[in-house]
Amino acid sequence: MDKSHYDTLAEELIQTGNYKVVKRFEPVEFYNQNPGDDIKIGIYLDTETTGMDADEDQIIELALVPFEFDKAGNIYRLLPAYNAFQDPGLPIPEIITQITGITDDMVKGQSIDLDQVSKMLSEAVIVIAHNARFDRPFVENLLDDFKDIAWACSIADIDWNKEGFEGVKLEFLAYKFGFFYEGHRATIDCQAGIEILSRKFPVSGDPVLSHLLKNARRTDIRLWAEGAPFDRKDVLKKRGYRWSPGENGQRKAWYKDLPEDELEDEMKYLNDSIYTRAVGVLPTDKFNAKIRYSKRI
Repeated sequence: MDKSHYDTLAEELIQTGNYKVVKRFEPVEFYNQNPGDDIKIGIYLDTETTGMDADEDQIIELALVPFEFDKAGNIYRLLPAYNAFQDPGLPIPEIITQITGITDDMVKGQSIDLDQVSKMLSEAVIVIAHNARFDRPFVENLLDDFKDIAWACSIADIDWNKEGFEGVKLEFLAYKFGFFYEGHRATIDCQAGIEILSRKFPVSGDPVLSHLLKNARRTDIRLWAEGAPFDRKDVLKKRGYRWSPGENGQRKAWYKDLPEDELEDEMKYLNDSIYTRAVGVLPTDKFNAKIRYSKRI
């Protein structure tokens, strides 16, 4: 049977209302016809690494997949991708090989072409990663150019829960959008991520990329709950605060990142529920997409 016949059978199953058919993902080059104006280039990025700590572990694979888009969130076409292995100079942990399929022999003597990466970044206006808080510190250690471009996260910069999604793993989101792929290799993860960004939400009907871009343009505040009582730590953690141990010149305190227009309400919450006495001013840091998700804040 040819592919069109299987597609017809799949559609018949879907129409019964008793089946959900999930198709194998096949990367495409074109999504929409280029209108010829106001087109920008974004880069979807993914890394595979030897571990979770950007200061201790190393990148072993890097993928950059550039794509054309407009400010409304329409994606037009994918541009030539870049993918490379990098020899970390030490054996790859067995658990990493099990997850990624990358072996010591695959990376031996390999290196990332930093000039090529730099050229691609110079043509783009934004880098997107699925968990940018993880990927950005790794690539900033690799190349300073990653510090000078706007970033967005296809987990944190989209309210998936509001749109009816119970999870945010890339493979789960793919399944919810009706396709599957073999994950944990950098390029295919990027291509699948762009495919998801090209879709429309089932609830609002808006392009997924438009939500990400809108949230990426925001200004955030990092609010430091300095001097918060120790016995309120679990309450703070439940509300989304993180602990900073005071390393590398950072404050030693609980902190939370929030949109600028939510600062007043959050200060009221801290005064009403955390501190035993009224606190007039707490330290804050302001940041946008140029520094968001970087280890520099």
